[in-house]
Amino acid sequence: MITNISLTTIYCLDQDAARDFYVNVLGFAAREDVSMGEDFRWVTVSHPDHPELQITLMKPGPPLDAEVADFFRRQLEKGQSGGLGLQVDDCRKTCEELSAKGVTILQEPQDRPYGVEAVIRDNQGNWLVLVEPRSYTQEDFSKGQ
Repeated sequence: MITNISLTTIYCLDQDAARDFYVNVLGFAAREDVSMGEDFRWVTVSHPDHPELQITLMKPGPPLDAEVADFFRRQLEKGQSGGLGLQVDDCRKTCEELSAKGVTILQEPQDRPYGVEAVIRDNQGNWLVLVEPRSYTQEDFSKGQ
């Protein structure tokens, strides 16, 4: 029986820089950093309150085939790679704090039917969505349309 999600992957071009961003800027905890063969490192971080869910910071490569790995590298270089959704308690304040740390804000906080949402970019080209959730109903999505 599946009991929970324990691992997700964020692709990066520089594992050290990615780990430093997630730890020093976003406040995650460094977990694993293990060399496993030629040019392969297993680097993970997790939110301090949720150590059961680790994020692997992985360079595009095997087991991806060369064409797919190259696609991921190009997307990262263009800043067009998808990433994570992160829940925050105050989206506007979090964006102010992250902006002061030099984080690129792609979309300023905006009110949505489900809460306040913003989009930032990590230092590897991944988009991260910040959401300050609020209760909503399906009808909230049809208001104003």
